[in-house]
Amino acid sequence: MGTQTDTQSAPARADLHYWLALHRAPEISARRYRALIDEFGSPAAVFDASHEKLRRNGVSALAIDYLKKPDWPTVEKDLLWLREPGNQLLCYGDPSYPMRLAEISDPPALLFTHGDQDYLSQPQLAIVGSRNPTRDGQELAREFASYLVSYGLTITSGLASGIDGAAHQGALDGGGTTIAVMGTGLDRVYPSRHRKLAHQIAENGVLVSEFPPGTAPTPSNFPRRNRIISGLSVGTLVVEAALRSGSLITARIALEQGREVFAIPGSIHNPLTRGCHALIRQGAKLVETGEHVLEELAGVLTRLEPHPGGDSPPENRCNRTATPGKPGEDYLQLLDLMGYHSVSVDQLVQRSGLTPQEVSSMLLVLELDDYVVSSAGGRYTRTR
Repeated sequence: MGTQTDTQSAPARADLHYWLALHRAPEISARRYRALIDEFGSPAAVFDASHEKLRRNGVSALAIDYLKKPDWPTVEKDLLWLREPGNQLLCYGDPSYPMRLAEISDPPALLFTHGDQDYLSQPQLAIVGSRNPTRDGQELAREFASYLVSYGLTITSGLASGIDGAAHQGALDGGGTTIAVMGTGLDRVYPSRHRKLAHQIAENGVLVSEFPPGTAPTPSNFPRRNRIISGLSVGTLVVEAALRSGSLITARIALEQGREVFAIPGSIHNPLTRGCHALIRQGAKLVETGEHVLEELAGVLTRLEPHPGGDSPPENRCNRTATPGKPGEDYLQLLDLMGYHSVSVDQLVQRSGLTPQEVSSMLLVLELDDYVVSSAGGRYTRTR
């Protein structure tokens, strides 16, 4: 594990505690951290610098007080964490530091990882969205992820509830790899119900965070996490998002970083697609299939063939054109009566003149063949 900067060779491993101590200094951002290393030559030299030199370099009084009396017991705990199997540290400027992340305006000075660090340098697509998505949104996230990993992409997301979790699971189900960028220290999982998923990701990808062990999930951590999600990736796909959501922050950051942004459209009556529609109006690429994403990324990806073995990508709604069986005329008429908005059985009874039992039976068949999806409140939405 190297810890070199752009201007200095990697320090001896015994100096690692200075890197960790500087990382824990209050009111020192990632930019300030790197600037101090460039100015003084090493983290140890920062701690040896005079009050006056530190003030001239923009270090606050609170940070200076810490630098003169570091919290060494906590740093020792960080070092103990790094000795555990699978735990590693990447420093900005290290040869293994992911190239795409190093290109952004404020890359993290340190990255704590658990799993295979090599995946951080693989071609990645970020998939993000609502923490409270519709059932259809969750399925889309899983299916897009499962399809795209079959073409060599690694799926990156934030391990949050909803779309993030579905994207990670879809990548794993598709036999691919996935990266979880966390807004906590890697010694805890947030939300806790994703603990099993986090273990699966560590075995088939990597968990990563710029926050040291012991960091709790505070609100200010997640916007910082978002720049890493988009910074690692060649593009960001937003599946479902309200007009005010963290997913739109990630998309905006991705645009600022010069990365591609994709959005899946939906019903104008669904509040969770309004954020996607806003992104499309602002220039995001409208995508309806996984192939659309691959077409847009063809110029920046080196691997666009399915995984070795010649197997076709898993069949899913992202790339499927054929169906298990063409619906009969009565079913097609019912689909026409549905339109593309969420409807209830009672509405379809009124529109079709059929009995509730007949409509319910037909909807069951259509749902089994993936022509409609059901949602809370007994409502149905046409999918194709």
